[in-house]
Amino acid sequence: MHKGAFAAEFAIAGLRMRKGTNALRPRSAFPNLSPMPSYQLSAVETRILGCLLEKERTTPENYPLSLNSLALACNQSTNRDPVVGYDEKTVENGVNALREKKLATVVFGTGSRVQKYRHNLLDHYTLERQDLAILCVLLLRGPQTPGELRSRTERMYGFPSIEEVEATLDALGKDASPLVRILPARPGQKERRYTQLFSDESVLAEYDSSPSSPSSHTFDPVPKVIPESRLDALEKEVAALKEDTRQLREEFAAFRKQFE
Repeated sequence: MHKGAFAAEFAIAGLRMRKGTNALRPRSAFPNLSPMPSYQLSAVETRILGCLLEKERTTPENYPLSLNSLALACNQSTNRDPVVGYDEKTVENGVNALREKKLATVVFGTGSRVQKYRHNLLDHYTLERQDLAILCVLLLRGPQTPGELRSRTERMYGFPSIEEVEATLDALGKDASPLVRILPARPGQKERRYTQLFSDESVLAEYDSSPSSPSSHTFDPVPKVIPESRLDALEKEVAALKEDTRQLREEFAAFRKQFE
């Protein structure tokens, strides 16, 4: 084998051995490597993969996730766009679809019969923490500007500047199989917005054609309807708060009378 070719193979092997650590494969350094796998994730699969990436970093003590925890993570009302109301069957079908694509694995804790799930993204890509943070936010919240990504990835990775975010995005978009791309600019918008490329074309098309407001993304096939049980609970909570407020006002009025 040619000495230069041997050195390249040795470098590649070393990087593969470090897969899952903070060591990043130098992008485009090996132009003859085979293209990385590409995926066509549904909206449910997209949300689940994003949740697994997020919880691994933000709550490692609770990771891998049980089916119930994964459903709760998918249905969070914070750091999600859109907010959804998946039932456990929908989440189970979604995570099983990810398992078929080799992007998720079921595991069992020691002495536990409860199935838990983790992602397998690092079995297919060698990524640094900043790469994973950006991909996670794009999966969970849709297209973002570099400034939005910098603020929303802070819990997972602290970018020192927007330029660092842009450099990471550029690197993620330059592989033979890019993981992100820049969206066409919308009328009246100056900042560039980026989207992830794990999702299928129908999911990405929802983003491309959605109105300017980022809160209007509706890539999820499941209607954004708050379950009736949640509505009932919210109504009861509001009623209880109103009653507490009424009682406090009466007590305060009685207290004031003592000094009049």
